[in-house]
Amino acid sequence: MVDFIELQQIVKEQLERDRAVHSIEATGNTLDQAVTAAAILLNVPVKRLEYEVTERGFGGFMGAGRKDWKIRAYERDPADLYEKKETEEKTDTAEPETPVIVDWDGEAFVRLFLEGAFLKVSSPHGKGKRVLEETVMEALLQRGVEEFDRDLVSKTVGEAAGEYIHIGDYQRNSANDSTLSIDIIEGEMKANVTVSRPGPGGRDYSPENYVNFLHSYKVYHGIKDDAISKLVDRPVYDEPLTLAEGDKALDGRDAYIQYNFETDQNKVRLREGINGRINFKDLNIIQNVVENQPLAVKIAAGKGKDGKNIKGVLLLARDGKDIPLPLGKNVHVGEDGITIIADINGQVLLVNNKINVEPVYTVDGGVNLRSGNIEFLGTVIVNGDVEDGFLVKAAGNIEVNGTVEKARLESEGNIIVTQGITGKGEGVIKAGHSVWAKFIENAVVETGDLVVVSDGIINSRVDAANRVLCQGKRAAIVGGQVRACEEINAKTLGSPVSGTETLLEAGYDPRLKTRLVYLTEKKEHIRREFDELQRNIQTIINIKRQRKTLPEDKEIALADFMAQRQTLIEDMKKTEEDLAEVLTALNAIETRGRVSASAKVYPGVRITIRNIREDVRSEFKAVTFVLEDALIKASPYEETDQELMKAPDGYTAN
Repeated sequence: MVDFIELQQIVKEQLERDRAVHSIEATGNTLDQAVTAAAILLNVPVKRLEYEVTERGFGGFMGAGRKDWKIRAYERDPADLYEKKETEEKTDTAEPETPVIVDWDGEAFVRLFLEGAFLKVSSPHGKGKRVLEETVMEALLQRGVEEFDRDLVSKTVGEAAGEYIHIGDYQRNSANDSTLSIDIIEGEMKANVTVSRPGPGGRDYSPENYVNFLHSYKVYHGIKDDAISKLVDRPVYDEPLTLAEGDKALDGRDAYIQYNFETDQNKVRLREGINGRINFKDLNIIQNVVENQPLAVKIAAGKGKDGKNIKGVLLLARDGKDIPLPLGKNVHVGEDGITIIADINGQVLLVNNKINVEPVYTVDGGVNLRSGNIEFLGTVIVNGDVEDGFLVKAAGNIEVNGTVEKARLESEGNIIVTQGITGKGEGVIKAGHSVWAKFIENAVVETGDLVVVSDGIINSRVDAANRVLCQGKRAAIVGGQVRACEEINAKTLGSPVSGTETLLEAGYDPRLKTRLVYLTEKKEHIRREFDELQRNIQTIINIKRQRKTLPEDKEIALADFMAQRQTLIEDMKKTEEDLAEVLTALNAIETRGRVSASAKVYPGVRITIRNIREDVRSEFKAVTFVLEDALIKASPYEETDQELMKAPDGYTAN
């Protein structure tokens, strides 16, 4: 028999042989003893242990059938034991931790079974006290045990093996025996046993007696051996204790859909800006998705786990129910058979418990604080006005059944405004294709094709890669700058009373012209910066020639200037290449370019076709200006193609 001190020495030697061990197996008469042994083997406090029981122990009877508790233990991550990092840092200066040893005294149990008087002695732990032989003698006398083997008692006390040993006989009084009663409840899922207190000479019950008693009531399943062992050692009298409990049948979980998007359309998701402030215009109500994006996945139904009642009767469990995939419009099932995938770009919605991807997003009531900014990977229809300061951005078309105020609209397709655009000097409209509107006033409009209006363009900057057409009853272009590659056509150009200059330019792509201006200015900026840098470099070189050497800071500055110069040389080369491309594209444009007015052109209008400019000094009627022989000439009015006035949905400027 190895005592605790000897065990510590053995473990110490073992740890020195193998310090790389991260987990160990430990055994003990009880679970507590097994855990303590694991703590010693790993050289960590008990509180730092994680363990799993690999084999449950059993006290046995008269030494027969006893099983040790077996566990696999490992050291818990120290970070799990502390809530604050500061606490961990303090341990750096603390003394090295030593294993925490829990102290408890040894115990003696005297039980009077049918076979005779039995004694069980457990060993102490830590600084706990061993059981004294005198204590055992007193316990034997209290239970009326007079005939016993004193040497065997001494041996049992000395070994403290934690097992019941038959050490003698006793004068039994059957009338004072402890009695058992059973109550089978909860549909034969639980057996509660009540034990009465024995009188002088009355018998106790061994673990085997309890098991046989349960068997006599046909209780075979779910018997709690650990509860029985505990009851034998520390009886609880006249109180029902659960000694057997069945296993309930566990029905499988029903299949369910795990959504990758917010299914509650009423939730507003505010987004914090870079400056840490919330922009209440960005409500993020629209959930955009792209083609082939996974939208949801079905989690399969779970299998049920059958159970048993305490009499061993099988209790069948139900497998979870399957559910169909909630497929709506513009979605499909992936190859795995459980993932729902978007067919198109658009807005994902859960409608009538089906997943849909809508290519059109409708905003009722206009774009304002209620709707927030709109950004959508499809077409946006606004049933109302777009108010000041808001953004509408769409990968498809934008249709506004109202007025666009000092707002920003960006579309990769067309923009259609049934009323007008009142930009108030700050409104910006950009369309990948064309713009249709009743009027444009004090706004910036840029398109990749057409601009079509009915009531005219006033004090605005309008750029169209193809044509600008004003063909309504009051179609006029007054003030501002209008540029188009093919044609500018309106009823009247300029105003007889307005002092605002009206600039009309045709015959080139305004986007290329804007790019040309930008690159020209960039080239000039680089040249000025390069000249300044060259002067700084030359100054330092002159100093070096005079002094034959340079201070360290000047050497560093020179190296830095040389690196900057190389960067500027590369930037200049790239800018000149880009300029050459733009000039080539501009020169390749073969469009005729024309500016037309079906009614009048008033003095004060400046017309530019390609690179030739002409200021109108007298009034013209029904005229088309074209470029011939490097001169801008006035010719009879040429009507535009009326088919160009039609928007995709049938809306016309008229």
